[in-house]
Amino acid sequence: MHSPGDVRVDETERPTIVEPTDAILRLAATCICGSDLWPYRGTDQVDHQPMGHEYVGVVEEVGSAVTHVKVGDFVVGTFFASDNTCAICQAGYQTHCVHRQPGALPGAQAEHVRVPLADGTLVATPGMPDPDLIPSLLAASDVLGTGWFAAVAAEVGPGKTVAVVGDGAVGLLGVLAAKQLGAERIIAMSRHEDRQELARRFGATDVVEERGDAGVARIKELTDGLGAHSTIEAVGTQESMMQAIRSTRPGGHVGYVGVSHDVALPGEELFFSGVHLHGGPAPVRRFLPELIRLIWDREIDPGLVFDLTLPIEKAAEGYQAMDERRATKVLLTF
Repeated sequence: MHSPGDVRVDETERPTIVEPTDAILRLAATCICGSDLWPYRGTDQVDHQPMGHEYVGVVEEVGSAVTHVKVGDFVVGTFFASDNTCAICQAGYQTHCVHRQPGALPGAQAEHVRVPLADGTLVATPGMPDPDLIPSLLAASDVLGTGWFAAVAAEVGPGKTVAVVGDGAVGLLGVLAAKQLGAERIIAMSRHEDRQELARRFGATDVVEERGDAGVARIKELTDGLGAHSTIEAVGTQESMMQAIRSTRPGGHVGYVGVSHDVALPGEELFFSGVHLHGGPAPVRRFLPELIRLIWDREIDPGLVFDLTLPIEKAAEGYQAMDERRATKVLLTF
């Protein structure tokens, strides 16, 4: 991304092993993330930045210290590299690893990437996946794991009512996660018919089209005036965060995973809300083994969030489609 709105496909050198803990992958697929739209729209600064952080592929080369993954493995990685052995990783927060690094260098929207801390970052699949499983495994690299963490952070479980703020890929897969975790009622907040349809396919029982105060009022109406037990916030704006907090009942939980932009919490309102807040960059690595199993056994199909597939040479068209909301999530192929 040369500058906001200016995405180009460049020819660069193939990455090479730098540290003995590195691995080089040949990617099977990559994609564009909703968070990539922040710099595309000029909200975040960008200057000739290699893009992409979601990736799956085959290990082509490993450093001398790599022992858990081997050449020929098909692997799923995460957007932060972690050693998976430090005290923070062992507590399940690999995105805050004391040795944290970017997960795919120089960027995952490429044919080859270098993955630091390969043993801690990469998880191998049981074998070479069928082609139709690759989109779902790619979703596990970020948006599925992020939606899953949001649901876990929101304490989703059997018998609970869940509200989901945000109908992008993360929000939609938060719906899927809530269903898998046993939620009794799942309320998706969406104004887009195609996304509403996918939300219902993933397990949503209700759809609320209102936003802001009107959306909060509708959630309260659906929950006997109390609010949801668990709310997933998957946008990252002031409006979405306050909508999530206000849609949650006292004692309830908000799991927030939208990348926060200019979000300021009013202390007094938060104090009297009685709502738990937990979130941040999702420790996708914690959930990868189970998510890969669910996908491999065809119990879930998160790859349905990809509604546009383009060759990587047309990546700029993919950014434009997502920016204009003509696509929920774009898969890039080689």
